[in-house]
Amino acid sequence: MTPRSFVAALAEVQLQGVFNPYRDQCEVHDLADAPATRRRNLRDYLGAVEELGADTIWMGRDLGYRGGRRTGLALTDEARLSLFKRHYPGSSPKKATKGPAIAERTAAEIWAILSRVKRPPLLWNVFPFHPHEPNDPMTNRRFAARELSMVTDLNAALIKWLGIKRVVCIGQDAMTYAATFGVEVECVRHPSYGGVTEFRAGMQRIYGVALLPAESPQSALF
Repeated sequence: MTPRSFVAALAEVQLQGVFNPYRDQCEVHDLADAPATRRRNLRDYLGAVEELGADTIWMGRDLGYRGGRRTGLALTDEARLSLFKRHYPGSSPKKATKGPAIAERTAAEIWAILSRVKRPPLLWNVFPFHPHEPNDPMTNRRFAARELSMVTDLNAALIKWLGIKRVVCIGQDAMTYAATFGVEVECVRHPSYGGVTEFRAGMQRIYGVALLPAESPQSALF
């Protein structure tokens, strides 16, 4: 498995009611070469993660319409793209959409903690695409079991290829699923819907003194 072959396999997946950012183009927001840009973003990112020897995944549920749908990167909005060079050398993702950069609160919280971790994790999702309501692409919905079955083998290949030893689940939706891969699994509260304080406390519990000091009290805000 290589970054190129893995991303190519993701780009082959086509599902009704699901936006695949490595294959599909948003007629409203995307630049003309957006799918190619997002494929390159993910290839470079996975290559950087492999080079760093990351053995932990922070796993969310799926891509959101304000974040990963636009960037092609899990738990990452456009406002965080400039941070990759510092934390993932060799990865410098580009914006794939028109207009100003869009920020997302979940991504802000994730990256505020990530910036304090000595060896950054792979950011990933149980379902690496954006499921949306019928005829309403700018919505988020939970993926269906039949949709998840289309990517389980790819997720297993990713974990084996990178030698992942631990999954930190961002929210309960990822916990049961992650346990099927035979690695250590821990869970923290998702920071959305009033979960910010518990999310931060959960990450402090997992990483403890290994967390570097926060750069700024406002680092998780935008």
